Amino acid sequence: MIHVIAIITAKPGKRDEVLKNFKANVPAVHAEKGCVEYGATVDTDGGPFAKFGPDTFVVIEKWETMDDLKAHGASEHMKAYAAKNKDLLANRAVHVLQNA
Repeated sequence: MIHVIAIITAKPGKRDEVLKNFKANVPAVHAEKGCVEYGATVDTDGGPFAKFGPDTFVVIEKWETMDDLKAHGASEHMKAYAAKNKDLLANRAVHVLQNA
């Protein structure tokens, strides 16, 4: 199992727009071969925990194989999603992990 944690930081005030684009793309990703989980998360309200902040969301993904993840990254719908958000993002950090 391949796990991906993608930390996406939008330009100030643009997170909602990026999340709208993300949510529109989710059905195409869920239809991909090997997609086990793919969804966006944001900070919870309250509590003493560390926060990513109002411009950041975290994508949590699970893929059956590395080849499935590579195909996901090369898909036409992901290229279109990246192009749509290019000018809206301040930073993007993608961490790819596997079970220990």
